[in-house]
Amino acid sequence: ITRMHFQWGWLCFSVLIISSVVAEIENEETPDADVEVEDFDKESQEADVDREKSSLEVVYQTPKPTGEVYFTETFDGELTGWVLSKTKKEEMDDNIAKYDGRWEVEELKENTVPGDRGLVLKSVAKHHAVSAMLTKAFIFDNKPLIVQYEVNFQEGIDCGGAYIKLLSSSDDLNLEYFFDKTPYTIMFGPDKCGEDYKLHFIFRHKNPKTGEYDEKHAKRPDVDLKKFYLDKKTHLYTLVLKPDDTFEMLIDQTVVSKGSLLEDMVPPVNPPKEIEDLSDKKPDDWDERPKIPDPNAVKPDDWDEDEPSKIEDPDAVKPEGWLDDEPQYVPDPNAKKPKDWDEEMDGEWEAPQIPNPKCETAPGCGHWVRPMKNNPNYKGKWKAPMIDNPNYQGIWSPRKIPNPYYFEELHPFKMTTVSAVGLELWSMTSDIYFDNFIICSEKEVADRWAADGWGLKKLVASANEPGMFTQLVTAAEDHPWLWVLYIFTLALPVGLAVLFCWPAKKTDEDIDFKKPDISKPITKGELKQESKELEDDEIELEEEKANEDTAED
Repeated sequence: ITRMHFQWGWLCFSVLIISSVVAEIENEETPDADVEVEDFDKESQEADVDREKSSLEVVYQTPKPTGEVYFTETFDGELTGWVLSKTKKEEMDDNIAKYDGRWEVEELKENTVPGDRGLVLKSVAKHHAVSAMLTKAFIFDNKPLIVQYEVNFQEGIDCGGAYIKLLSSSDDLNLEYFFDKTPYTIMFGPDKCGEDYKLHFIFRHKNPKTGEYDEKHAKRPDVDLKKFYLDKKTHLYTLVLKPDDTFEMLIDQTVVSKGSLLEDMVPPVNPPKEIEDLSDKKPDDWDERPKIPDPNAVKPDDWDEDEPSKIEDPDAVKPEGWLDDEPQYVPDPNAKKPKDWDEEMDGEWEAPQIPNPKCETAPGCGHWVRPMKNNPNYKGKWKAPMIDNPNYQGIWSPRKIPNPYYFEELHPFKMTTVSAVGLELWSMTSDIYFDNFIICSEKEVADRWAADGWGLKKLVASANEPGMFTQLVTAAEDHPWLWVLYIFTLALPVGLAVLFCWPAKKTDEDIDFKKPDISKPITKGELKQESKELEDDEIELEEEKANEDTAED
C-alpha cells in the first residue's frame, strides 16, 4: 500500500510539472492576463477560417468599407492622394533637417499575404513626412471618432515611432509643407526609444481664455507593450473617442488603456480654481521646526566627552607562537634584477616583497598590538534631548488666490475639426510597415475592415507559427531555468515506468506472510506428552465443576 501511495504521489507531481511548463508557454503568448478583451464583432468572427490552411491558400481581396467613413487607405493600388513633404524641420542643420526619408509600397517580408501591400518607411536616421486629405472632414459633434491602422516593425525597433497625426483644419493647410510644427488635433500610435515603450494618445486643447493650444497626454497603459515592438508581427492599433468624453486604446482588438478626457489626461484639461499667490512670502519669524532642543536640559556632571569610542582590550593575551622578530613581508628570494635595469636612471634595485612564508603556520608576525574594543564609558558629545516645539506653526505655504486663468471645459471631446492624416517620423530602424488606415464612427465598420485586412494577416502568421518544440526552445532562451524543467519532465515518464512496471524485489516479510503451513512429523514421546497434558486438563475441569456444585448446596 505504501508503495502505491508513493507511485501516485510521483504521478501527481509529474502532472503539476508538465502543467507548469505548458502554462509558461501560454503566458509567453499572452501579453497580460489582466487585459480587458474587447468582444469581437460577429462579422469579424466570420473571418476565422481553418488555421491549417497555408498562406498560399488565402485569397486576398482589398478591404472595402461597409459604412460611412472619413478616410480609408489600403495601399494596394497606386499611391494616389498622398503628398510627400518638401519642407524641412526648423532650427536644425540643413543636411539633417530635410524630410528626405524614402517611402515604398510593398508586401510584408514575412507572413506575406499575396496582393496585400502596405506603406513602408525605408530610410534610417532620416526624417519622413507624408500626408493625405480626408475624404471628408471629421467634426467633433455627436458621433464617436474611431482611428485604426496596422503597424509591423519588420526589423524590430531601436528608436523611432509609428504614430499618426490627425491634422487640424485650416485655410492655409498645405500638405507639401507638412512638418513637425504643423497644427494637429490628435496624435496616436506606438513609439519607442531604448527600453521606453509607449503608446501615445495626445490631443491639442484650445484654452478658451488665451486661445493658445496645450498638449494633453493620456496616462501610460499598465500593460507591458514590449512584445508588440519586437515580435515582428502585424498589430492593429485602434483609438476610440466618444462624445461622453471617454476614450479607449486597443491593440489587436484588446483594450490596453481607457479613461476620461477630463480625469485621465496630463496635464488636466481644466486648470485649478485656486493657485498659490506668488507675491506671498514667508514671515521671518515663522517657525517650521516640529522639534527643538530642550532649553532646560543640563549636561550631567559625570558626562565625559573626552572618552574615546575604542580602547585597547586589557584582557587580550598575545597568542602562543607569535613571531615577534619575523616581518610580515620579506624580499622575494627568487626575484632577479632585470637585465635592462639602469641603477643611475632607475636607482638601486630591490627585490619585490612577498608574504613571509614563516608566518603562514604562525598566529602572526611582527610587533603584537592589543586589539581594540568598544569603550563602555564612551558617551560622545552631549546634546540636549529634543522636545516638541511650543512655537511650531507647520510648514509654510503661500496663500491661495482665485486663478485668473481658470475655466471649466465640460466637453473636451469637442476638439478642432480634422481634415487630413499624416505620418511625420524619424527612426533608427528601417522597414516599418503601415497598412489599412480607416477613420470612421461605427465600431461595426472598423471591425469588418479589420477582419478583411488584419484578420487575414493574423491567420497567415498563425499558420506559419513554429511547432511546439521550437516554441519550447525559444521560451528556454528567454528563461534558461526552463531547461531544468524540460529535462525533469522528460525523465519523469521513464521514472514512472520503472516504478509501475518493474517487478519489485520480494522481502523476507512477504515470503513469511505468504508461506503455507507444512505438517511436521511427531515422535512417540511428543505424542505421549500431549496425551498426558489433555488428561490433566480434563481432571482440572471436573474438579472445578464439583467445587461449583458444592457451593450451590
